[in-house]
Amino acid sequence: MDNSDENSVQFHGDEEIIEVIDLNETEQNPDDLADEFEDVDVGETEDRDNEQEDWDTDDEMEQEKEQDDSELTFSKHTGSVFCVSLDPATNSLAVTGGEDDKAYVWRVSDGEVLFECTGHKDSVTSVLFSHDSSLVATGDMSGLIKVWKVETKQEVWSFEVGDLEWMEWHPCAPVLLAGMADGNVWMWKIPGGDCKTLQGPGCQSTSGKVLPDGKRAVVGYEDGNVRLWDLKQGNATHVIKGHDGHQGALTCLACNKDGSLVLTGSVDGRAKLINTATGKVLGVFSVDEGKAKASQEDAEETNSVESVGFCNVLPLIAVAYLHGTLAIYDLSSQVLRHKCQHQAGIVKLQWEESSSVVSTCSLDGAVRLWDARSGTMVSEYRGHQAEILDFTLNREASMAVTASGDHQAKVFCLQRPDR
Repeated sequence: MDNSDENSVQFHGDEEIIEVIDLNETEQNPDDLADEFEDVDVGETEDRDNEQEDWDTDDEMEQEKEQDDSELTFSKHTGSVFCVSLDPATNSLAVTGGEDDKAYVWRVSDGEVLFECTGHKDSVTSVLFSHDSSLVATGDMSGLIKVWKVETKQEVWSFEVGDLEWMEWHPCAPVLLAGMADGNVWMWKIPGGDCKTLQGPGCQSTSGKVLPDGKRAVVGYEDGNVRLWDLKQGNATHVIKGHDGHQGALTCLACNKDGSLVLTGSVDGRAKLINTATGKVLGVFSVDEGKAKASQEDAEETNSVESVGFCNVLPLIAVAYLHGTLAIYDLSSQVLRHKCQHQAGIVKLQWEESSSVVSTCSLDGAVRLWDARSGTMVSEYRGHQAEILDFTLNREASMAVTASGDHQAKVFCLQRPDR
């Protein structure tokens, strides 16, 4: 373009030349204009804009990374923290187990370690206080189970079994149950060691729970079957299988306050409501029932039920899915009331003892509280740099203790002005 053209002006900077072109010039045709625009250097401006966007994003990410709503961080573990439990008597002690083959009993007020549960040979995947908080059980993946007396900080019993899947204390006696990969459920009186075995069907026992009456237990298996056991007799009173059972391995179990109802969840994407007296299935819950049926493999990958629970104060149940949906159902009508969507898979849910608030932890590292009556999120707590693998609430629901893949456990204060 001719520099002498009176209808064009050049601005010379240190690094760029931008031409301002008179678009009213009558002699130019569209092709000429296109040629001239090719000469206009806007690259650096765009780069600067992109640079600014990058800076903004980095700042936002840094800000998100630094957000920590926790009151206390427990950092003794050197690997992922897989499990956490609070002592039921006082809610003042936590026990955590991790990938580093270690378990610690520590105070939630200041993170002080009371004692380390030593001697494990594999990742500690299950930790639990007994009903009166006098004993704590720790179990690792290799099947080594140890029980410690909290008062003396001493190991009082240990036993080695096959691959351990789950552990559960009896609700009112020093009796410990454990489910195995071979399907058997062991039951020991602690510390004497008297033992009874509930013979499984030859496939993995994936989850189990002692009912509140202390006389029965419900156990789920890899083949989708559910068995209700008489603990005294050692026999199964009901077997829920076939069409009534699940089409995939069970992942979770919960019972209502009086133990008359049990909820089961499975990788098949369904939750089932079972009457424990009759063994009858009273309801089936699935958020995807209306959609085109996915293949079982797809369903297992995306839609596994990860956690279930009963509300104590209203006839509501909650079902949490790996694809991030928390579904609230009306227990009597079995109608879906709310879908509370998460950005990542839900690991676990827990209802508050005396309200209609349900808490969740998820793979995005956040704890969220939801009002089940409205389906709205009440609050969100962040601080972990990796997924939360387990969490628990204290009795008053004023505190959550979390275990995470970032090698940390955290204590979050959940007290809010509206409560």
